[in-house]
Amino acid sequence: MTKTRPEAGPLPEEIRWFGTTWVEHDRGYRWRRAAVAAGSLLAAAAGAFVLRLGFQGLADAKIGTFVTAIAFVGFAVCSVLAFQRTWKGFGARRPAGQANDNHSLYAIGFIGALLAYFVRSLTEAPGEALHRSEYEAALARQASRPRGGKGRGGKAKRGPKR
Repeated sequence: MTKTRPEAGPLPEEIRWFGTTWVEHDRGYRWRRAAVAAGSLLAAAAGAFVLRLGFQGLADAKIGTFVTAIAFVGFAVCSVLAFQRTWKGFGARRPAGQANDNHSLYAIGFIGALLAYFVRSLTEAPGEALHRSEYEAALARQASRPRGGKGRGGKAKRGPKR
């Protein structure tokens, strides 16, 4: 998988923690993937421990089983939704207006988002498939452009300035 990038062509977009190592799987790509997988799993476990302490606090406060169950279900539902949205985000870009409207969902369901990162890191860098398809499409567009001095809309085609 040793593809060389054209000298004057589109640059690959960087992925957090991976830079552009995802293009050719070089410069420690496998170690980075292992570190991201381990880090996200460790962070999810730490978050679960903190949630456990929070639920123990609810039990010690003796607020009742109903409220504790509602809190538990709320965290579970938000975790599932955060997992789902994070997973979908690895394969498709969100529309511009929808990019930052789920902060509270991710704040509550952070364990689901971390687990999505963990699962995806087992096979590829999170978001690699999306970035690779966009990068290859950009390379194909560049390769299909006509070469030579006649570009589109250059000064030679324009009329004199008045």
